Amino acid sequence: MRAAAPLDQMASREQVRVRSGARAGVLGILHHVPTYALVILVVLFCLLPFVWTFITSLKAPLAIYRSPTTYLPQPLDLANWEKVLTLPRFTRALLNSAIVAASATAISLAVGSLCAYAVARLRFPGRSFVLALVLAVAMFPGIAIISPLYLQFSDWGLINNKLALILPNVTFTLPICIWTLNAFFRDLPVELEEAGRVDGASRMQVFTQIIAPLAAPGVFTTAILLFIAAWNEFLFARTFISVQDQYTAPVAIAQFEGADIAAATPWGEIAAAAIVSTLPLVVLVLLFQRRIIAGLTAGAVKG
Repeated sequence: MRAAAPLDQMASREQVRVRSGARAGVLGILHHVPTYALVILVVLFCLLPFVWTFITSLKAPLAIYRSPTTYLPQPLDLANWEKVLTLPRFTRALLNSAIVAASATAISLAVGSLCAYAVARLRFPGRSFVLALVLAVAMFPGIAIISPLYLQFSDWGLINNKLALILPNVTFTLPICIWTLNAFFRDLPVELEEAGRVDGASRMQVFTQIIAPLAAPGVFTTAILLFIAAWNEFLFARTFISVQDQYTAPVAIAQFEGADIAAATPWGEIAAAAIVSTLPLVVLVLLFQRRIIAGLTAGAVKG
């Protein structure tokens, strides 16, 4: 009987501990409810325009203009998607956007990674000024240089040429590349480079064989950001390109209005085209989401 009493006390204490832990867990969840609610609201706020555009793309023309507004496509109409996916000038525009964005991203990464590495590792006068100048270029409004660029490209014979889009995109994506990769290169241990130099490797070999592989998460993150920026560019593409075969996706979508349907704006086709042009970016982010997260968090922890 005496042995049973301590066992009962231990069981009672264990029950109290379990209840306290459960109560603490519930209180912890309730404490984070406002944060979860705020996150859900922000996500819904960001997704609602995309969802509404998708719903609009599934409506017939008369259903889009119906009053009062119907929030669900009744009946479901896939004619807009069929028209967009079989429209040669729009599929060609998607290809043009892919070529321009991929080229600008590749050039910016090739040049920007070397610049970022030099700024992060080399000690030279005016290094801070160089970074400030790069940031100033990134903040410079594109509309301010559109006229001189048009005259210059016209003299070079680049109007209606993809180079007229690739070069300005490189100009504005290069600062993003330098600033982003500079932070990653600074956080990498200098001892790794010194060990490579002791083994007889040149500075370029150290960069290509040691530093670049270690900075792969940052490079992937930067590449995604640059590609998205170049893919969505509209101002230069609308100004320097007037030939339909050279249109990029944003310009082609803007040209839907009045192009196929007289006296009416084809909102259903525009919505379907907008969804189609957004899907490559969504797929790209989903495929490389682990590397993107690793790249975004790599510079947050040192050691």
